[in-house]
Amino acid sequence: MPEFKRTVLEVMRQPLEDREVTISRARFTVNYPASFMLVASMNPSPSGFFPDDPNNTSSVYEMQRYMNKLSGPLLDRIDIHIEVQKVEFEQLSEKRKGEKSKDIRDRVLKARDIQNKRYQSLNISSNAQIGPKEIEAYCELDETSFGLIKLAMEKLNLSARAYDRILKVARTIADLEESENILSHHISEAIQYRSLDREFWNG
Repeated sequence: MPEFKRTVLEVMRQPLEDREVTISRARFTVNYPASFMLVASMNPSPSGFFPDDPNNTSSVYEMQRYMNKLSGPLLDRIDIHIEVQKVEFEQLSEKRKGEKSKDIRDRVLKARDIQNKRYQSLNISSNAQIGPKEIEAYCELDETSFGLIKLAMEKLNLSARAYDRILKVARTIADLEESENILSHHISEAIQYRSLDREFWNG
């Protein structure tokens, strides 16, 4: 993702937020629908090896300049960002089997069905589409969960948009477990999916 110019990346802010693209010309303005799923990846530095680079080809400054091509407002509009650690040889060679794709698919379809039924009167079909009113209605928190997200907001200096994203992701995690209520471990997991809100962006 940082291989694109920052000005190009910033153009995505409006369609990610409003699910439409506005094109303005001298005589008219046109809005086009743009509801899409953004999936992107990036290296931790231009060389791809930071911080375990044996040849020290990237300094902390170079790495930070590279990562800062992604602005805070753009990251706020991305629901999930996760740091993927380097895979060691022992992990590559082990024969442990993961969860079957069919089982994951079945769980996802059940969660989608839950969301379709929940929002059938609102003309939306997923947690990603809900606004402030729906968040208030369907993302209620118990005292423990509220304390967790309050601590994360204060410690990580998260924005209001990040707060909304955490609640929507937690609602989805709860749906995947077929849980009617958002519980503290759902909030905790959702907070972990905001890794780019930390470290060099808050440094």
